[in-house]
Amino acid sequence: MAIFRSTLLLLLILFCHITYELHVHAAEGAQVGEGVVKIDCDGRCKGRCSKSSRPNLCLRACNSCCSRCNCVPPGTAGNHHLCPCYASITTRGGRLKCP
Repeated sequence: MAIFRSTLLLLLILFCHITYELHVHAAEGAQVGEGVVKIDCDGRCKGRCSKSSRPNLCLRACNSCCSRCNCVPPGTAGNHHLCPCYASITTRGGRLKCP
């Protein structure tokens, strides 16, 4: 019975660790490496900046953020919660960089 409990506990810990690592890797979209498919930043940013009053500035910032995070939130504004890396990049002045 003790062996069963310790095996079950070990499996639970392993499952939690793997789940945590996958979550951290997904949240750190900035680390685009082996096995990660790069998205089409130009296409996604064109859609994101389509209603911007300053499209060139928006595209430059969006492409910079996308290349770092490999993620662009859907829509023309908001939805930053869907891309934590994109939402956490700030300028030197502390303002959000990504549109």
